[in-house]
Order: sequence, then structure tokens, then C-alpha cells
Amino acid sequence: MALARTQAVAVLGVEGHLVEVEADLANGLPRLTLVGLPDTALHEARDRIRAAVVNSGEQWPNRRITIGLFPATLPKAGSGFDLAMAIAVLGAAAVVPRAALRGRLFLGELALDGRVRAVRGVLPAVLRATLAGVARVVVPAANAAEAALVPGAQVEPAENLAGVLAMLRGVAPAPPRTMALPCSGPQDAAYGGADGVAGDLAEVVGQSRGRLAVEVAAAGGHHLYMQGPPGSGKTMLADRLPGLLPELDRGASLEVTAVHSVAGQLPADCPLITRPPYRNPHHSATPAALVGSGGSVVRPGLASQAHHGVLFLDEAPEFARTSLDALRQPMESGVIEIARARVSARFPARFQLVLAANPCPCAKASGPRSAACECPSLVRRRYLARLSGPLLDRIDIQVALGVPSRAELRADAGRCESTAEVAARVAQARRRAAQRLAGTPWRSNAQVPGPVLRRDWPLARSAAVPAERALERGLLTLRGLDRVLRLAWTFADLADRSEPGLEQVGAALDLRLPGWAT
Repeated sequence: MALARTQAVAVLGVEGHLVEVEADLANGLPRLTLVGLPDTALHEARDRIRAAVVNSGEQWPNRRITIGLFPATLPKAGSGFDLAMAIAVLGAAAVVPRAALRGRLFLGELALDGRVRAVRGVLPAVLRATLAGVARVVVPAANAAEAALVPGAQVEPAENLAGVLAMLRGVAPAPPRTMALPCSGPQDAAYGGADGVAGDLAEVVGQSRGRLAVEVAAAGGHHLYMQGPPGSGKTMLADRLPGLLPELDRGASLEVTAVHSVAGQLPADCPLITRPPYRNPHHSATPAALVGSGGSVVRPGLASQAHHGVLFLDEAPEFARTSLDALRQPMESGVIEIARARVSARFPARFQLVLAANPCPCAKASGPRSAACECPSLVRRRYLARLSGPLLDRIDIQVALGVPSRAELRADAGRCESTAEVAARVAQARRRAAQRLAGTPWRSNAQVPGPVLRRDWPLARSAAVPAERALERGLLTLRGLDRVLRLAWTFADLADRSEPGLEQVGAALDLRLPGWAT
């Protein structure tokens, strides 16, 4: 029987699905038939693998070849199946021993000269293989460090098809396993501040309220909305927020790395992402760019790429309203589900949303320059109305910033706390929250549902009076009240208190509703 089997993985979203690749050689006119719901890129693999085999010095079987990808109902896309199909054909032709194919997974795209090229989604693919009991994984050498992140995986890097065949024949030993080391420096512009340079919070002078808002947002994982004229420091504060966040733990690092692997955004020299990612898209970004898109292959959008990190939308009213409202559901659930005719995908999206906006199109509607504003009141209302009420109601912290005066700049010169000092307080507050939330599915105060917060961690009645009064006056919705309670717990964690008091609730209301007491 001229039949051989290998294994590969189809990645849908960030989840891998094991695929059995079968090759059958039969008598008849020479041709290659591919079955099993392949996409266009897989159909083109017929010519790629034939050229790669011939250019690697092997004889292509001059027979009728049928390659099956099972399960047949699972959509399969991309060029990552090339290596598995070529090995299956050569195994069926007895060019390599079929016994050497058992217990091995093959991933990689084949160049016409036989080189094995890197592919996307190696981390979730290898993780699925190890969970299924596949001991050895043959991956492109460029993806070997990424594959080695999976505990228990026996990674065999592949430079070219000839080297893989020599290893399977026992002529050459398997290459050594490549270990992936975490990055110690900046992980390009997407993982630090603007242009990959992490600025210091001490550089933002004259904005004590803005620095407080960013510190509280980092300590509790809260969403943040800043409104103010140009020069008030909105972008500087947002760029420094990722530097206040603690490093990702092992589980979060693997989640973030898997998303960026599928998106093709993983740095080649830094396979393990240990710092919270940072995304700052242009205002022309479409809903598909933010939440993800694709036909047969669905790729994660910017919201998923900011998983466990920060998604900053500068000049937020300039974004299309449909783009902004597309973020409402993942802000609550932390998950994005994309459904297409042939495929559906699920991506994690537990990000911190930071919005920055000018007060009006001419950006002169607040502060000492308000008299120079040329925008009619209707234009101002329409401009800010692009940020819908349901979207803003989901944002915990909403602050108005002004341009600092010369007196404020002189008073803060050389006295502002650095990023390292504030990050230390944030880390302590996160540890206190983690101790309180131990045994629950939540990691930060911003993730705790309101009903659970009121039931399991109720506030003293005297402390909750200001928030309840704001609710009665119509200044807060029920969702807004939950946000105030979450902020109060974050203030308590920063102050090393066992529970929020009247002062913490008042501070939370001040960050949620500026001027609420008037």
C-alpha cells in the first residue's frame, strides 16, 4: 500500500486544530489531487512542493497522487501545510521510512529551492500538538525559538527540505532545540512608547490631575478618556501608561505572544513578549482593522493585538463612529468573535482603552484661548457626539485637562515622580487586588462585574452615600455607579486600605464626574 500519514495544525483564531495529512500513490495518469476543504494558497501548494522536492535532489513520484487533509469539514488555509504534504508524498513513495513520521508534526512553507520558510501561528499550533500528545515538532528554523516556548515540546528546526529528509532517514542528527529567551529591552514601537522610546512620567509637568488619572488607570486596569486642548499633555500621558503596567506573567505572555504570532507581528529576535503591548492606530482605522478581518483566514485586529496592554485612540472624535462603537462589546467581555461564511474565529481582547479628544474641531474651546474659538455651539456638540454615550459610559475615568500655566510648570519642575516610582506603587496596588481576587476569574478591579462587587465586597453605607446621591441626581447610570465602585477600590489599594472609605469614593467620583459636588 503506497500510503503515508503526517500531521499538521490548522489555526483558527488563536486556537489550533490537529490535521491529519494523508498521501496516496496509485496507478494512472500523473497528477496531484488535493482534498479536504483547502483554500487557494493550499491549491497552489501542489506546484510548490513538487518544485521543492525536485530541487532538493529527490525524484518526484510519476503517479497519480491524492493528498487528503482531515477532518475534511475543517477549513484549511495558508502555506503552513507545505512541509507536511511533501513529507507525506515522499513517505508514500518510500523515499523516507514511514515509521519516522509517527509522532511528528510538520509545519512550514516550502520555497521552490527547498528552503523551509517561516509561517504564522506556530505557538498556538505547537501548543495544540503537545496537548494532543505529539512529541516532536518540525518547524522552520526561524520559528524554532517561538515553538520552544511550549513546555514539553521537542522542537526540531528545519532549514530546508533536504535537511529534514536526512534527519528522517537517520543520516543526520536532529538539530539542537532552540530556547526562547524573554526580551530585556524595548520590544519595538508597538510594545513601548512612541517610536519605541519609553518616555518618563516625570517629563509631564504641570499636570498633576493627568498623572493621577494615568496612575489610577494603571493600578486598576481602567479605561481612560482625556479631553483637553493641544499642549495639555494627553498624548504624553497615554504614551507613558504602558511603562506603569507590571510585566506580564507567564500565562499572559503566552496569550499575547500567540495573538501576535497569528497576526504576523512577532519580532523575529524576540519570540516571547513580556511587556504589555501598546497600539496607537491612525484615526482612519476601519472597524475591520480594529476588531479583525479576513475571508478564509481571519487575522486579529488592533484591539486583540493590544490584549493585556493599551489601545490608544488619539483624536478620538476623528475616528468613524462605527469604528469606535465596534469596541463596545470587547470592552465588556474581553473577547472578539468574528463570523464569516466559511469560518469563525475567536480572539482575546482584554485591553485598556485610552481616548484623547480636543474640545472642538478648532481645539480652542477651553482654557484662556476659549474666546478665540471659531466653532458654533452646534459644531462643538456634533464633534463630541461622535463619542457615543454607551461608549463613554463604559470608560471608568473621564478627565478634562487644561494647558498648564507658567506657575504650574515652575512648581512641578524637578519635583514630578518618575515612571519607576509610580510603577512601584502600581505594582503594590495590583498585588493587593490580586490577593483580594484570588480564586476568581478576574485579575484587576476593572474586570470585576458590578453585581459581584456589590455582593462580595460591599462598601460601608456611609462611604457609599456620595455615589448613591449622584445616581439619584441622574449624574450616574447604574453602569456608571459600578465604575465608581471599581475606582474606589483602586484608590483603596493605592492607599493600602482594606476597603474604600468616604475619601476614596469621593476621589473616584472626581475622576468619573468632574465637578460632581457642585
